[in-house]
Amino acid sequence: MTLKEFIAAYDREGVVVLLEGKRDVHDADRPRLVELGRLLAAGTEQMRFRSGNAGGSDELFAEGEASVDASRMQVILPYKGHRSRSIKAYETIALDEIDLAREPGIVYLSKKNAKTSKLIDPYVSGVVNRFTTKAAYILRDTVKVLGTGAIPPASFGVFYDDLSDPMKGGTGHTMKVCIEKDVPLVDQRTWFGWLEEARP
Repeated sequence: MTLKEFIAAYDREGVVVLLEGKRDVHDADRPRLVELGRLLAAGTEQMRFRSGNAGGSDELFAEGEASVDASRMQVILPYKGHRSRSIKAYETIALDEIDLAREPGIVYLSKKNAKTSKLIDPYVSGVVNRFTTKAAYILRDTVKVLGTGAIPPASFGVFYDDLSDPMKGGTGHTMKVCIEKDVPLVDQRTWFGWLEEARP
């Protein structure tokens, strides 16, 4: 998919595009993430953007997007106050504000993450400690894709992944939820080409 094809297909009302990825970003790639965020915000009018406000990819994509139009950026936080100084979005929603007991689909898909599967039910039932808090990050990642009754689902995912060990950790979980729910996605193997396409 080319950049032109992506914008033609997805720049419309109600579309939410995930902009996120790994915390560890190669130094040479860091400007590219900012550039893509800026490019997508400047080259579109209606699509909105969403991330999880993590350091690394999320922050770099958001920096670029917010430099053009922060009003179209939304972040889903694992808890209120998460990295609050780095938030560049117009809209923030914390997991604390979501009644997860009324979102069985989110709970079900979050349990597919093997590392935190046993922590999901205790967290949802209100047990919050240094162990169960790990579940909040995976639940947040699931919400980013599925949305809730009040949050629209994602329409497309743009990711920066570790191509030497792909689809691992929270980024991998988010990508797997996209795949399971038929949300199209690309990683830098595609969107690096978008940057080249946009350059004169």
